[in-house]
Amino acid sequence: MPEKQTLERAREDAREGKSPSTQAGEFVREEIEHVREGKHGVKNTKQAIAIGLSKARRAGVKLPPPKKGKASSRTRAQAKRDYRKGQSSRRRKPSARRSRAVEGALKRMPHKAASKKSLSRHAKSVARSRGRASRQASARKAASTRRHERKAA
Repeated sequence: MPEKQTLERAREDAREGKSPSTQAGEFVREEIEHVREGKHGVKNTKQAIAIGLSKARRAGVKLPPPKKGKASSRTRAQAKRDYRKGQSSRRRKPSARRSRAVEGALKRMPHKAASKKSLSRHAKSVARSRGRASRQASARKAASTRRHERKAA
């Protein structure tokens, strides 16, 4: 269950008209924090991000499942289930036994995946899989954001 602050920040992003991926970013950030503070561990950075996205979809963020070819069929199927669950109004109480089992499994995993070094390595590897034009566009946008922030300060 996501924390109240996370839900509120995501709702605020939605009210401001920000994209679903930005709203989902709040949940991913929360998950990274959980790993850092020792609440549980994750196998790798990708898993922490996946948990965050799953929580976002279940919380009602309109983040559609990945397109065919972008993720494995299992990942896509799970994302579809999470999305449907988040968009439906009927809420069922989660299974305590299952929740405990998942928490126990995550507790046994390492916490290194949420370190700055791991996140940086993951970001770089993901960027490499994107095209040159896409990377340049991101860099341009980041530079322009930095300029705006410096002027405001």
